[in-house]
Amino acid sequence: MKVQQLLTLEGKVALITGGSRGIGLQMAEALGEMGAKLALSARKQTELDEARAHFDKLGIPCLTVRNDLSDFASIPALVDAILGHYGQIDVLVNNAGCSWGAPAEDHPDEAWHKVMNLDVSAQFFISREVGKRSMIPRRSGKIINIASIAGLGGNVPHWGMGTIGYNTAKGALVNFTRALAAEWGKYNIQVNAICPGFFPTKLSQGLLDHIEQSYVDQTPAHRLGNDDDLKGLTLLLASKASDYMSGQAIAVDGGFSVT
Repeated sequence: MKVQQLLTLEGKVALITGGSRGIGLQMAEALGEMGAKLALSARKQTELDEARAHFDKLGIPCLTVRNDLSDFASIPALVDAILGHYGQIDVLVNNAGCSWGAPAEDHPDEAWHKVMNLDVSAQFFISREVGKRSMIPRRSGKIINIASIAGLGGNVPHWGMGTIGYNTAKGALVNFTRALAAEWGKYNIQVNAICPGFFPTKLSQGLLDHIEQSYVDQTPAHRLGNDDDLKGLTLLLASKASDYMSGQAIAVDGGFSVT
């Protein structure tokens, strides 16, 4: 099979949660440019409208659905809307998430539950819904969980910013990836995780205000992630080129996690 055939996403439908901005929008661009029809979910309609206008200009089919994944009861309706419009979901990018900064001893209960609900529980519930209703019956699917290098280790002590809830949740997402990959491999569903380093996004900006130079100094690439750095890996994990890859957690961090 030619490489173009391995990488094309023509005829595929990709759902990207939190896909209206930041790295979610970057990954959606990669999938759309290679032929996928897009479905984007996010909490803010204005951001979804901007994303839809962006893809309209590119000539990429794009359905947007406003949804708050932390409201678990709304997840079936989100999947209903996409299946009703496209008839299938071939690629699920679990990108929506949140963080909270506080020392472990002062971490608020409500903040812990907020991070766990959105960064772990919602990822399972939407994967279960998409798997049961589209991927398993069709014996085909790609799930890409957006974890983080924060899920591969602890906090850097001299940064002075505690994100224990986020680190814990992203670590759980890494092992969720492994567990689901092992269970759903029999259905020809591949499940992998991307672990980004620091990209300048709305979610990361508060922490970057404090630690950006330190992070850059410790990173072999000596920079933050840019608008293209996740596109290649996202395409690989969404396409036939990764049919023999599953359960993997791959860092995209300029080498920070190996220093």
